Amino acid sequence: MDDVLKSIYEGVVNGNAPSVGKNIDAALAAGVKAEKILKEGLIAGMAEVGARFERNEFFVPEMLIAARAMQMGMNKLKSLLVASGVKPLGKVGIGTVKGDLHDIGKNLVSMMLEGAGFEVVDMGVDVSPAKFVDGAKNGIQVIAMSALLTTTMPGMKTTIEALKEAGVRSGVKVMIGGAPVTQAYADQIGADGYAPDASSAARLAKKLLGAE
Repeated sequence: MDDVLKSIYEGVVNGNAPSVGKNIDAALAAGVKAEKILKEGLIAGMAEVGARFERNEFFVPEMLIAARAMQMGMNKLKSLLVASGVKPLGKVGIGTVKGDLHDIGKNLVSMMLEGAGFEVVDMGVDVSPAKFVDGAKNGIQVIAMSALLTTTMPGMKTTIEALKEAGVRSGVKVMIGGAPVTQAYADQIGADGYAPDASSAARLAKKLLGAE
């Protein structure tokens, strides 16, 4: 890895946003392509952050700081990536289900998905089944639903039923997560996958779209 790309990678892992920005500017000035910076600097860095989280070396605060550094880098590269025709791995719509106003977990998953190379549409909190259906009709390939309360978990099943009724269920993958959610519940309601944390959510989205 080039020294400047390694510095970007390390800046993401260490959550040092100013370092990431400075080294992206240096890389671009040296003629490094935006796609190379994205893959070898930002995405590789977030992959390492996810691996450390799964090894219990990093915790949520470290992941959030790293994700913010990555997002700052993404903002610098976005227009260049679009101009050069670089495509995202896929389009993910994420939201907390109807009746649930919690968003910290959702926001972390959003950042990890973006850090893995997905285009993310953040639908917010308290998202109705109809809004998820609209997303599926407008190019979203993966719907990611979160719930932090057992009382709002049934909204996940309701949303999957709404996708079926609208005739769009077969064209979209559904993944779910949140503190009270389990693999057994995902199986019960017919979701395509369950992720226990933000790092595994990014990996699951890749698997569901065959982008591993």
